[in-house]
Amino acid sequence: MVKFGEPGEAAELQEMTWAEPSPGQVLIRVRAAGAGFPDLMMTSGNFPLLGAPPFGLGEEAAGEVVAVPPGSSFSAGEQVSGITDFERGWGGYADYVYLRERSTIRIPRGMTDEQAAGFPIGFRTAYAGLVERAPVEPGQSLLVLGAAGSSGATAVQLGKVLGATVIAVAGSQEKVDFCARLGADHVLNHRTDDLTARIAEITNGRGLDLIYDPVGGDTAATVVKSIARNGRIAMIGLASGAPVPLDPMDILLRNYTVVGVLASPSDAQTEAAVWQRLTELAAQGAITTPVGAVYAFDEVPRMIARQSAPPAGKSIVRVAG
Repeated sequence: MVKFGEPGEAAELQEMTWAEPSPGQVLIRVRAAGAGFPDLMMTSGNFPLLGAPPFGLGEEAAGEVVAVPPGSSFSAGEQVSGITDFERGWGGYADYVYLRERSTIRIPRGMTDEQAAGFPIGFRTAYAGLVERAPVEPGQSLLVLGAAGSSGATAVQLGKVLGATVIAVAGSQEKVDFCARLGADHVLNHRTDDLTARIAEITNGRGLDLIYDPVGGDTAATVVKSIARNGRIAMIGLASGAPVPLDPMDILLRNYTVVGVLASPSDAQTEAAVWQRLTELAAQGAITTPVGAVYAFDEVPRMIARQSAPPAGKSIVRVAG
């Protein structure tokens, strides 16, 4: 990306070279890359983890290892997926990219390139939210906003694995049906359903134990009214353009907790255990990347422009055949 602005003007194809990877990096030849709302935030200048351009776009990618630094646990020729070194300007919409080694996995058997490319960010974020930051317990009620999106769909699946009763909220019949196929116990359309009444019915008036919120805005404000005493809100993002509005007095009187969720790499041993658990679940078929639209490499600007209102599932860019 060369400047902030509309995706068609901000993104520019350039030729470049890649040096040998530094410690902590793995250089791969990219076959597919995962896409999402952060790409739109980057091009518009609203992504808090990056400064001014130029920098590469694309936070996750899958492909073949071509070079590693001394002491790496990976080797050339291995098939891997991981989070790109995007905070240093390296994005996955490229022939080659540096992955953060601590956030790189060997692709489980049976996982397609598209599934592998869209696996790391969504499931690592869901794990951070539902296990590390606001743990959900078996039998508790978990409401997922934006449940048909790349963040929400992973939380629906992981929530089911963790034993929660999952209530998925989406904004169209197509997306509601998509959430049902993912295994949500209950599906709500925030455009047509009375969310407060339906949540009371589903929870027998008790309210929600945990709200997983990648959306924010008015819909989040509505479901917060249904949070149970001692409940939790996991703030994942603000796809609506605004965070969930919160009233400190309401938080105090109803005794609920609000936590921010940023899936930053922890110490190497802990991070390795997280990725091992996620890859085991993927290998077992318990979780799978909810692949949606797949774009050609030359469609990246159009793909980014669509992320303000994406179709159901995880958007993927096919970089190489």
